[in-house]
Amino acid sequence: MTTGWNEAVPLERLEAEGRAVARLGDKQIALFATPDGIKACNNRCPHEGYPLREGSLDNCILTCNWHNWKFDLTDGSNLLGGDRLRTYPVEVRDGSVWVQIVDPPEEARRAEIMDSLGDAFRDNDYARMARELARFARLSGDPLDTVRQAVLWSSDRMEFGTTHAFAATADWLALYETHTDDPEARLICLVESIGHMADDVLREQLYPFVEESVSYDEASFVATVEREDEAAAAAMVRGAMESGLRYPDLERGLSRAALAHYNDFGHSLIYVLKTGQLIERLGDAVALPLTLALTRSLVYARREDQIPEFRHYASALGDWGGKCNGAAPSEEDLRGQNIRHALETVVGWSGAPAENLYRVLLNANAWNMLHYDDSYQSRVDLPLKDNIGWLDFTHGITFANAVRRQCGKYPELWPAGLLQMACFAGRNAPYTDASLDGDEWRVADEDAFFTATVDRLFDHGQNEFIVSAHLIKTALAAREETAAGMSDGGTVAAGLNRFLNSPLKRRHARRTMRQAIDFVSLDG
Repeated sequence: MTTGWNEAVPLERLEAEGRAVARLGDKQIALFATPDGIKACNNRCPHEGYPLREGSLDNCILTCNWHNWKFDLTDGSNLLGGDRLRTYPVEVRDGSVWVQIVDPPEEARRAEIMDSLGDAFRDNDYARMARELARFARLSGDPLDTVRQAVLWSSDRMEFGTTHAFAATADWLALYETHTDDPEARLICLVESIGHMADDVLREQLYPFVEESVSYDEASFVATVEREDEAAAAAMVRGAMESGLRYPDLERGLSRAALAHYNDFGHSLIYVLKTGQLIERLGDAVALPLTLALTRSLVYARREDQIPEFRHYASALGDWGGKCNGAAPSEEDLRGQNIRHALETVVGWSGAPAENLYRVLLNANAWNMLHYDDSYQSRVDLPLKDNIGWLDFTHGITFANAVRRQCGKYPELWPAGLLQMACFAGRNAPYTDASLDGDEWRVADEDAFFTATVDRLFDHGQNEFIVSAHLIKTALAAREETAAGMSDGGTVAAGLNRFLNSPLKRRHARRTMRQAIDFVSLDG
């Protein structure tokens, strides 16, 4: 007798009733008498587990009556494009129906699940991605292969390069590494990562990178990014990696390009840091696509120091070290200062050690976060430039974390990093209220607070990936800065605590309509 065959039900009973269920080992098998012969499949619908014995049968098409999913019993294919139904070979022997239950080789099973995960990815079906990843995790092998594959599915569909999806994935995988005994938490890390990528590239076309490669030179690379020449910059990245260079060899040039301007509200430097961390966790197999996506984002980044609001940044950078007044740095001196005055104040401190200035600026940005006047979220009488919300304030912490990490590696970049932190402090200061009681948000036990905060991330309850990305990035950055001893008086943890426990308004219908009406009225 061929291995794996199990006697299921008497043929006479199946022919009389048309369907039956047999428990074979740990499986419930549904059997159906169809015009094309006897068919066997898992009794539980792969969607949400409804018993398929209760489904409707039309020839060989079985419909799950709960959500109307339809399966072809000849091969288990899903007529609506969802999860496949597993079917089994059947034989009739001596008046009984026998079913062969043999799991396919793991290599084939992994390939099948990865294909199904790809379908779920392209449909942006979060629940199906969770099921496919749970199936993949049951097999031997590395579950991070699914994230590596998702990077390949998405990196050349991001029109303007790296998004929050890759940055947040670096942080989710940091938690994945530390939750080895919690399979549920690890699955969340995978699904949140891949789900965000899927959401960001949904219905996006391919935006191919150039195939040419040229030799890499750091100064030339930075210059091509400055010229916004994506093709030349990407060709240098290809040439670098073809010659054996790795991400750490390119990281200084990428950091220089990211800090060449007050770029993209700090995203550029954050993305440089997070891309490096993501490559470190996933390996060199994804180094090229991730670095190409990062390069594209640097090329297309908004150069915000070229708008009037930040026009004093360039002159402040030119004055660094030349207008030092010898005053002792103090976080209180930055409170309420606009961008220009914040820049002038920090230039006046430029003779102090960079790490001291960093601490002052970090805590100034944390103080701003702790005292954000969140009434701005509900006001509808604001001009466009005052559309300031919680997520804007979180960047003061996440950008600071990137400055400490990257400028610590490349000390010549400290002046740019510190002055851009001053830009954050001055930009957010007008939207703070010094009379707010920040003490109510201070935490007595910071270790316990951050442990609880990480636990909360695993059930964050946010529908938008952009929000959950800011939650995890800010939480882990705040935790890291606190652990590094950079938070004075617990201000960083207190600011995070207030953010996590405050209302977050995301859609501003009346404000948006009022601003639209005011805007178009100027067209005449």
